[in-house]
Amino acid sequence: MGTTQGIVLFGHGARDVRWREPFDRLQGRLAAQQPDVAVRVAFLELMTPSLSNAIDELAGAGIARITVVPVFFGQGGHLRRDFPVLVEECREKHPGVEIVATSAVGEVDSVLDAIAGFCVDAIQFPGRSPLPPAGEG
Repeated sequence: MGTTQGIVLFGHGARDVRWREPFDRLQGRLAAQQPDVAVRVAFLELMTPSLSNAIDELAGAGIARITVVPVFFGQGGHLRRDFPVLVEECREKHPGVEIVATSAVGEVDSVLDAIAGFCVDAIQFPGRSPLPPAGEG
């Protein structure tokens, strides 16, 4: 049986191409953990693919259920206003595909716990995760 589920990791986007590197790493990790799920990244602006294009690709490949995960820290204006409109447009374009959206990852306790753990490590083990040189981050 082929892949029937997809997931889109949805981010804001940025002018600096390096900004997407963590998204690509997250995509790779998720794909390795869930080999039967088609994993894609998409962006609101400034980067490609768009959410619509990523969903078009998945729907065109026969994916029946797509989960869109906003990889945002919180529910800002983009997630409150723009995101629901984009998701609804995709649903209208692909009526035979179930498209569901989650809350922003940064609002989930387990994600906040992971960030808190990172902060604790930074206090207990200074220098383990150095900042990039000025101008590179």
